[in-house]
Amino acid sequence: MWIFNSPKVVFGDDALEHLENIQGHRAFIVTDSNMVQFGFVKQVQQRLAVANIESAVFADVEPNPSLQTVLRAAAQMTEYQPDWIVGLGGGSPIDAAKAAWLMYENPDADPATINPMDVYSLRVKARMIAIPTTSGTGSEATWATVLTDTELGMKLSLGAPDMLPDVAIVDSTLTMGLPPRITADTGMDVLTHAIEAYSCTLRNDFTDGLALKATELVFKYLPVAYANGSDADARLRMHSAATIAGLAFGNAMLGVSHAMGHSMGAVLHVPHGRAVGLILPYAIEFTANGGGTRYGEIAHFVHLPAHDEEEGTAALVQAVREISAQVSFATSIKALGIERATFDKALPKLVSNAEADNQLFFNQRYADSGDLARLFEYAYEGRSIDF
Repeated sequence: MWIFNSPKVVFGDDALEHLENIQGHRAFIVTDSNMVQFGFVKQVQQRLAVANIESAVFADVEPNPSLQTVLRAAAQMTEYQPDWIVGLGGGSPIDAAKAAWLMYENPDADPATINPMDVYSLRVKARMIAIPTTSGTGSEATWATVLTDTELGMKLSLGAPDMLPDVAIVDSTLTMGLPPRITADTGMDVLTHAIEAYSCTLRNDFTDGLALKATELVFKYLPVAYANGSDADARLRMHSAATIAGLAFGNAMLGVSHAMGHSMGAVLHVPHGRAVGLILPYAIEFTANGGGTRYGEIAHFVHLPAHDEEEGTAALVQAVREISAQVSFATSIKALGIERATFDKALPKLVSNAEADNQLFFNQRYADSGDLARLFEYAYEGRSIDF
C-alpha cells in the first residue's frame, strides 16, 4: 500500500491572500533575516492581521539550519503557544519550521533522530503553512527536512509523514526579485528533484507525471527566468515547477545526486542547489552505466533524440550540461574554485557522509564507498563517467 501525500496547495499571483481567510489566534513565523529585510515578513503579518491572528517572528534561521537553531525556535514556540506555524523563505526556513513544529508538539523528541518509523503527535497544538520565496527545494510539499549537525559536520536527511505542511502557499510574486545566481541554483535543484524522482526505485504512477511535467517546465523556463528575472510568466512556471517536483519526490524519493550534494553542502559549504545540480549529469551517467533506465523516457518527453535508452540518456546528459551553460552553472567541483588540496583533504568526509545519506539507497544503481570516491574525483575534474 502507498499513500500519496500532499498539502493543500494555493497557487497564483494572489495566493498570499489566502492568509486572510484562515481561522486561528496566534501564528509563529519561522524565517531568516533576509525575509525581514525584503518586507516579506511584514506582508505575511499584515495578511494574518486581517484574519485577526496575532504573530511572532523567529528570524534566526541560517543556511543549512542546525539542530541548535531548531531547538531555539521550538523553545520560543513553546513560550508563545501558537496554533499556526508559518515557514517563510527558501528551503532552510521551511525545513527548520517543520522540525521546530515537531519539537513544539513532541518536546521529548530528538531532532537528530526524526524518522518515518517513529510515531509523533502533530496538529494537537498547531498546524503549518509553508510559503516558499525561492523556486527550488519543494520543501513546502514534502515531509522531509534537512538539518545540519555542526558537531559532526554532516547534513541529516530527516522526516516523518505527519510533518507535511497543511497548506503550501505558492505565490510567484515573492520570487520576482531573486538574483540570477539564486535563480540558477534553485532551478537546477528543481531539475534534479524531477529527474531523480522519475528514476528512483520508489517511483510510481502517481509521481511520474509530476516529475515529467516539472522537468519540461525547467528546461523551457529556467533560462528565461535567469536571463530576465522580471518575466512574470517564467517566474510563475518555475515556482509551479518547484512545488510539482516537490510533490513528485516527496511521494517517491531521490538518489545519488542528493546523497553527494548533501555531503558537499556540509563539508565544502556548497549551496544545495548548486551541489546537486552539478552532480546530476555524473549521477545519470553512473546509474545508466550500471543498467539504470528511464532516462530515455525523460528525453523523449522533452523532445530530445531518444530512439533507444542509450541515445536518450546521452541526450539528457547533454541537455543538462547545455542548460547549465545557459545559466552560467559550474559543471565541475574544480570550477567552484575549490583547490585540489582542499578537495583531497575533504574527500574521505565527503564519501563517508554520502554513504550514510538515506537518499543513496533509492538510486537504481547503488554506489558504495569506492564508487562514491570515484564519482567525486570525476566530478572534481569534470570527466564523464566511464564506470
